[in-house]
Amino acid sequence: VQLQASGGGLVQPGGSLRLSCAASGSILSFNGMGWHRQAPGKQRELVAFIFNSSSTNYADSVKGRFTISRDNAKNSVYLQMDSLKPEDTAVYYCNAVRKGILRVYEYWGQGTQVTVSS
Repeated sequence: VQLQASGGGLVQPGGSLRLSCAASGSILSFNGMGWHRQAPGKQRELVAFIFNSSSTNYADSVKGRFTISRDNAKNSVYLQMDSLKPEDTAVYYCNAVRKGILRVYEYWGQGTQVTVSS
């Protein structure tokens, strides 16, 4: 399984970006997919997650500003980020989760840099 993240960049505070994550196979084979981020000197944290049912979870810090969505036909997951703040600056990673019989399998993309600065 390969996950390819894209869409990062430099944006001013209050601006928007849309991240994309394309999987090499059907995303329906996963139980869900998510976006995580890691800022310098900080631990990686979950930003948003979308299940196959399309139900979603968000970190409190991004609720109301970020929206995760999926397109099963394109094997892709997206993160629409609005009202960006400097504290959103981080490397963003997409991941996919598959529950096996005895363990949970996680797959990670390569990360895309998001910098929010004036």
